[in-house]
Formats: sequence, structure tokens, C-alpha cells
Amino acid sequence: MSTRIYQVDAFTARPFAGNPAAICLLPEPRAPEWMQHVAREMGLSETAFLTTQENGFGLRWFTPTVEVELCGHATLASAHVLWRHEGYSGDEELHFHTLSGLLTARKEDDWIELNFPATPEKKVLPPPELLHGLGSENDYVYVGKNQFDFVVEVSREQTVRKLRPNLRELKEVDARCIVVTSRSAAPYDFVSRCFAPATGIDEDPVTGSSHCCLGPYWKERLKKDTFLAYQASARGGELR
Repeated sequence: MSTRIYQVDAFTARPFAGNPAAICLLPEPRAPEWMQHVAREMGLSETAFLTTQENGFGLRWFTPTVEVELCGHATLASAHVLWRHEGYSGDEELHFHTLSGLLTARKEDDWIELNFPATPEKKVLPPPELLHGLGSENDYVYVGKNQFDFVVEVSREQTVRKLRPNLRELKEVDARCIVVTSRSAAPYDFVSRCFAPATGIDEDPVTGSSHCCLGPYWKERLKKDTFLAYQASARGGELR
């Protein structure tokens, strides 16, 4: 059975940046075990599997070790592949049926706009392994958690950019990702980094799904409705 696989760098306009995703186009659904093997073989933070349905596309995401419920960059990359390589019109809104419900993608000038669910956090007491993993000397402003991630705000952008966490400690944290964020200087409104060793990803280069939480979080604090954000991994990437 022939299977087409593309690799796309999401959240960037230049080579060797953003977050790479593998997009696997399936002529028919495959077993989860097979998809997990493919994702492990690809070795990227996420591999997306697309199947054609009457009213859109089935879409599932796998890290090298587990299936995840939501992934922004692989959804964006899937839309790009369908428009650029598979003959779908750029004027057409794409519908994806996922474990997180119906997601949509459409072109907005030179950007791709995704309609993702907001996942706001609530303030929590940080577990010891979280603070040990990030370093107890850091200048924490706030710690919150939603159904997926911990969100940790620190007071200085340089803390985010220079952070060298203990990934062995963070692997014990009960969360998909540990997102560290701070306000930023122009042109960006805020910066972040995302560590997910529990799902087989030490640091995710650019994480669309974490911004489902960061958007509402910074909207409340910055009193703004639109943002330009930067994820300050080694590859880096922009989101708005």
C-alpha cells in the first residue's frame, strides 16, 4: 500500500527554523500501533496522519512515544500540504476531525489561521518536581495548570531564553508540557518555551496547542486581543 509522507517546518518562513512535522497521507485508516511505529521511525516531535472523509479529514497526531489529543504545528503543516501539494484550493476552509473535536484551517494573507479551542489554566501550587526541574532560584510570578499543561510565568524574558531545565525531574511532572513564559520587548508581546519529556520530547521547538492557553492568559494580563508571540527554542518560531 502506497503512503505519501511530507516533512514541513511550521511557524517559520525560513529554512531550518520553526517546528518540523511529518504529514502522512493515508488512503484508508490504519491501526494505532502502525501509526505509532511510523511516528517513532520519523523521530520528529509530531507525525500527523490524514485520511479523507466525506465532510473533511480525519487527523491524528503521534509523538515518538504516545498519541496526543491536540497539536497545532502538525495541523498547520497538514493544511499547508493539502493546499500546496494535494490540489485543494487556498480559498477553501479545511475541516479536521480529531480527538479534540472539529478544527478548521483557512488562509489569512501569508498566514494560516487555525480555529483551536481555548484551554485556560487555573492557579495551582507547583509540585516539587516542577520547581526542582526548572530550578528553584528562578523568579516565578505565577504557576497554573489546565487539562494538558503547566504554565509558569517568570518575571524576565532572559530567564525564559536561558533556561536549562533538569529534564529528568520534569519527566516526573504529571502534564503533557511545561510551558515557561514571560512578557517580551517589541515586536513581541510574550515569549515562551515548552518542555515535554514525558511524551518523548525534551523541548518542542514551536507549540501551537500551548498557545490555546497562553492566548487567554496574556489577554487578561496585557489587556489585548491580538498578539505576536515568539517561542524561544533553538529553532524558534512566530505565532499570532
